[in-house]
Amino acid sequence: MKRIVQIILVAIIFTGCHKDKSPFSKGADDRINEQLGSYQSVITGAANGWTATLITKLGNTYSFYFRFNDSNRVFMYCDFDTTTAGVLKESSYRLKSLQQPCLLFDTYSYVHLLADPDASKNGGLYGGGLLSDFEFSIDTCTVDSIKLTGRFNGSAAILRKASPQDRAAWENKAVRNNLIGLNNLGKILNYFKRLTYNGTEYEIRINSIYKVAIITWKDAAGLMHTVATPYFISATGVVFSIPIVNGSTTITGFNIIGFNTTTNTVQVRLNNTDATIAGAIRPVDPDVQAARRWWQWGADAQSYWFSWNGFHVNGVDDAFNLKSLKTDTSQYYYLTYWPGVQPASGSSFDALIPFYYIPRINDIDFIYGTAPNPTFQPDGRVSFSLLGDLTVGPYPTTGPASKIKEQFVNSNGYWFIQTGENSYDMVSAKDAKTWITWQH
Repeated sequence: MKRIVQIILVAIIFTGCHKDKSPFSKGADDRINEQLGSYQSVITGAANGWTATLITKLGNTYSFYFRFNDSNRVFMYCDFDTTTAGVLKESSYRLKSLQQPCLLFDTYSYVHLLADPDASKNGGLYGGGLLSDFEFSIDTCTVDSIKLTGRFNGSAAILRKASPQDRAAWENKAVRNNLIGLNNLGKILNYFKRLTYNGTEYEIRINSIYKVAIITWKDAAGLMHTVATPYFISATGVVFSIPIVNGSTTITGFNIIGFNTTTNTVQVRLNNTDATIAGAIRPVDPDVQAARRWWQWGADAQSYWFSWNGFHVNGVDDAFNLKSLKTDTSQYYYLTYWPGVQPASGSSFDALIPFYYIPRINDIDFIYGTAPNPTFQPDGRVSFSLLGDLTVGPYPTTGPASKIKEQFVNSNGYWFIQTGENSYDMVSAKDAKTWITWQH
């Protein structure tokens, strides 16, 4: 027994004195630096740079061009607007380990523009911008492609090794020119725009802030379809992230050739076929319940819809110059429509009211208003008559507020188009060249 105990003690002592060799021949810091160095070689080794698509948390898709050098400088373009697509931006970047290898854009650039919390910079959300990122974890990295995930908002980016032709497309302003071509849609003054291709009319609505194209059409069997697809601009034109499939026809985007001033149409090419985009005066598929949904929300919530700019007319925002409204002590704030106002006594009514910011109370309030009376048509249109003016103060008989009131009672009525969970466009059924955007 004593002999067995001695053997066990010797084994324990021998085991305790023996040090396992590390499975790695290098320390952790050395391995991390080696990996980052490898990534550095990849991103700087692409002689013609990288083309990229970045999808924000909101789903917006943007195209980029990047070229990195060994001095931690990056040169870029972006299809955000005609400036970012045409002016090469230089900023800095870093590769750093933050629990995993990361690519950081560390001075303000076009990447930061999308994430800027000042919504006036990018049209996004106040406090969040377009919910994008400028710090990314590296998911995969090869000599041909790099996949990234935003560290804060989880936006996704894919970089693909650029060819000489890809680089030339950005440097020679091909992408910028395609963006200008897309902006030519704004020269069509009608709210509704129709792409005619292979005998089918596709209604196309472009939201350039959120980079979404909404396509609606009627198939050969008479069934209506609507697809909302993110899009981005490439050297070949407008690219849809979600293809439009209509029977045997697939549309993945289009190239804008030019604008025909005689016919007031945009000339495009898709699938090697010429087509046109022209204005229309009514929806291809009217939402017959949209106006009632708009009205009912305000009545049920006992709240109002508001519009910053009032009516857009013939290509002009705030065509009636509402923002010029002021008194000696107050300034116009926004226009409101309140469906089904329920006063303490008496019958309910609708109210159309310009609100003013009043410094004396450091708040908004109204000085005058009028009471429209909506009539809902079976085809989805709504028309307004007037019950009378509100008694708070005399309604102006001239000027911007008077023009708003006159426009409201247009006898042709309005189509309502729901553009988001909390927004509608109210479009004149006369010629679709006049509309107002309501939000809540």
